[in-house]
Amino acid sequence: DKRPGQAPKGLQGFMEPFFEFLVTEIAKPNIGNKYEKFLPYLISVFFFILINNLLGLIPFLGGINSSGNISFTLVLSVFTLLIININGNKHYWQHIFAMPGVPKLVLIILVPVELMGIILKPMVLMLRLFGNITGGHITVLAIAGLIFIMGKLGASMGGATAGGLIAFPILLFVNVLELFVAFLQAYIFTLLTAIFIGAATEEHHHAEEHH
Repeated sequence: DKRPGQAPKGLQGFMEPFFEFLVTEIAKPNIGNKYEKFLPYLISVFFFILINNLLGLIPFLGGINSSGNISFTLVLSVFTLLIININGNKHYWQHIFAMPGVPKLVLIILVPVELMGIILKPMVLMLRLFGNITGGHITVLAIAGLIFIMGKLGASMGGATAGGLIAFPILLFVNVLELFVAFLQAYIFTLLTAIFIGAATEEHHHAEEHH
């Protein structure tokens, strides 16, 4: 540390609140004592999604809208799926394949349902991120289309000007909203990932619960 005992400055000072928020509001409350093991992934996925979301908002760089590509969100959800299930403890798997006190005939029905739930959790992450980011960009394109519609594709300059005057304030508002959504979707994906990891790694103390 170049400034021991002092508050960080520059980029470190700017980034520290983000890291502190991820640790205190997402990782610790939802994963518990083992949060440090998963913190690198949570931090990486948060900033990776956030940066890609922000790149998609930059004019003339709309093609970098990676978060609006379902292949992008699919890969992220698969990583989350692997981390959840590789680190799932015996109680996690027992709840799926051998629920205490549940008759074997009932397990025949419940086990496929639980296995389907394992797949559905990351799918929800995938579709939520893809849908929200794509929906925002479609809205922007639809509003910008007013200029061409009212201008009759260039045949009416007056109509195009009127369309621009109508579209500009709306586009400004929507882009500010999209900036908020960029942070929100990165937060939600990271939060749900932490919740799923916490549920898979949570230790159950049956004796204490019985007492």
